[in-house]
Amino acid sequence: MARNRNNILIRGLTGSLGDQFVIRQDKAGRTIVANKPEFDENHEFSERQKANQEAFREAAAYAKRAQGETVYIDKARGTPRSPYNVAFADWYNKPQIKNLDLADWNGGAGQPIRIKAIDDVQVTRVYIVISDGNGTVFEQGNAQPDEASWWTYRTTQATNGSRRLQIAAYDKAGNKVETTWQNN
Repeated sequence: MARNRNNILIRGLTGSLGDQFVIRQDKAGRTIVANKPEFDENHEFSERQKANQEAFREAAAYAKRAQGETVYIDKARGTPRSPYNVAFADWYNKPQIKNLDLADWNGGAGQPIRIKAIDDVQVTRVYIVISDGNGTVFEQGNAQPDEASWWTYRTTQATNGSRRLQIAAYDKAGNKVETTWQNN
């Protein structure tokens, strides 16, 4: 990709040049020159393309509603991205559960279970269910934010035998990721 700074011929120019080029400015003031897109009016979209188009509409609707939220404004500040762009991308990007720290938990009451959850913008909630693995739930609840990307859930009762953890992390856009852990 060629880069040209302060070119007197295209600086501040937007629009199209015949049927060949499209010229636009981005948020950072850069001039973008690209081939003019071609569209076949008789094109039939596949089911996958239709699903992608619907997802795009949903992301755009979310970004339009959410672009005024402080977290998106702050994340966009100092970058060429707008709060709308940040919110749009957040809708597509699910959070990730990166690590599970069970070093201080042996099934006793009052012990911490630590979860490292990250997102491109913000993890808003981490929920944990402790069961016996056969459907009997011992306890469940929200973990509390801790240092950096860590969340801590403090158990309320003792458990023994087979234990299973179901952990879900949620982001600002409502995306959810789940993971499980089970001892034998």
